[in-house]
Amino acid sequence: MHKLTLFTITLFSFFNCLSQESKPISEKYTAHNKGKVYIYWGGNRDSYTNSDIHFKGNNYDFTLYDVAAVDKPKGWHIDYINPSRMTIPQTNFRLGYFINDHYNISIGLDHMKYVMVQNQTVRITGNYPTSYDATVINNGVVDLSDESFLTFEHTDGLNYINSEISRVDDISKIFKIRDTDKFQISLTEGAGGGILYPKTNVMLMGQPRHDDFNVAGYGVSAKAGLNLTFFKYFFIQAELKGGYINMPNIKTTFDNSDSASQHFMFFQRVIAFGGIFKI
Repeated sequence: MHKLTLFTITLFSFFNCLSQESKPISEKYTAHNKGKVYIYWGGNRDSYTNSDIHFKGNNYDFTLYDVAAVDKPKGWHIDYINPSRMTIPQTNFRLGYFINDHYNISIGLDHMKYVMVQNQTVRITGNYPTSYDATVINNGVVDLSDESFLTFEHTDGLNYINSEISRVDDISKIFKIRDTDKFQISLTEGAGGGILYPKTNVMLMGQPRHDDFNVAGYGVSAKAGLNLTFFKYFFIQAELKGGYINMPNIKTTFDNSDSASQHFMFFQRVIAFGGIFKI
């Protein structure tokens, strides 16, 4: 009887070990996201719609219409991973937490760059020093290629500090990927909003160059992306992100009475590298 009891216990232990070693898919690390934290760092390219820019001060109050702007890409560069120069390129940082298997909340910084196209002519209305008449301004049109009138950039940068809520869905089965702990493909989409904290570089009508950080306004955005996760913990994420920016309080000179305002749409293309871990 003693030998039979010992054999039964041994046999039960053996099958129990087998069941632990052969984990079902539902028990894989990548099967559940709740409680995980992720962090990523990457780069972006940006496009902007034309915008009307309103400038005002003690002796002027004018608007430039349909002003075009571009980003300022650095390309593939060591600065993206150089700790002393990581803020120089156009970059994206995000830290997030999964509140359940599909939804996460996050905070991040989209460090974009916005440069007014200098070689353009635009319509102008309002009051400005008459010394610019017949020189850079003719018949209600200003030639911005003459930098003595205006240079205007958010190049350090157009900083969009924002929070997001996002959804993630594993689509590995579509590609017949069975072991998602080795490789997993997911779709993500989300929406968010936040503040604009640009460092605006301006030279306006002969005044000294001004370049300082300032809370200038707000933004809202939405995104969609594809996430490729390798060996459970590491991922590459590609995103398309668009939104609206409204900045009614842009600092243009060292005089607090001088300011500018503008609003426009933006479109980002993002490639980011990151990690996801359970706390």
